[in-house]
Amino acid sequence: MNSLSYKHYEFFILFVLIPASFAIDFSVWIKMVLGAFGFLYVVYILLKVEKEKFIIVNNINWKLFWIETLVKLSIIASITILFVYISNLELLFVVIKNNPKLWFIILFVYSFFSVYPQEIIYRTFFFKRYRDIFKNSRTLILVNAMLFSWAHIFFKNSLVMILTFLGGILFAITFKKTQSTLLVSIEHAVYGCWLFTVGMGSMLGFPT
Repeated sequence: MNSLSYKHYEFFILFVLIPASFAIDFSVWIKMVLGAFGFLYVVYILLKVEKEKFIIVNNINWKLFWIETLVKLSIIASITILFVYISNLELLFVVIKNNPKLWFIILFVYSFFSVYPQEIIYRTFFFKRYRDIFKNSRTLILVNAMLFSWAHIFFKNSLVMILTFLGGILFAITFKKTQSTLLVSIEHAVYGCWLFTVGMGSMLGFPT
């Protein structure tokens, strides 16, 4: 399981083939089984093969993390507010204004049941498993962001692909620097929750 040839096949199946299959029209139950199998496989490899310990907190500089995250969030917020204002003013903060209970529920479910598994797969697993394939850190980050964008191909929306690519760059840089699944999950949740809050939720598959 640790040979380079095995990892190449594994890489192609997990990060290229399975995401591509989700863009094809077939049973959603089969897609759920594929997704569940892929996630369980990733966790198994991390625990049994890579000996990942999933340390939640390990010398984290929380002050620096929050300063950097909030600075980036302020930039994202400014751009996205302007975008929604120009493209469809009626969507601006539509969910939090009309259904704050739904807004809170979706943020909770998204943060814990979508973001964290994504970061285990696309940051913890990817960086641990393929660091010896992509030895140049810039290449590793770029490929990671491209594949994170590719994972959203089923939306069939070019703007979603662009946003997830840019998000993938940010998350990959954060993980490369901190080696923390917790921190990158928090950052991912903050930006994703903001996009839902500002009114871009329907585009990204959130209930509205």
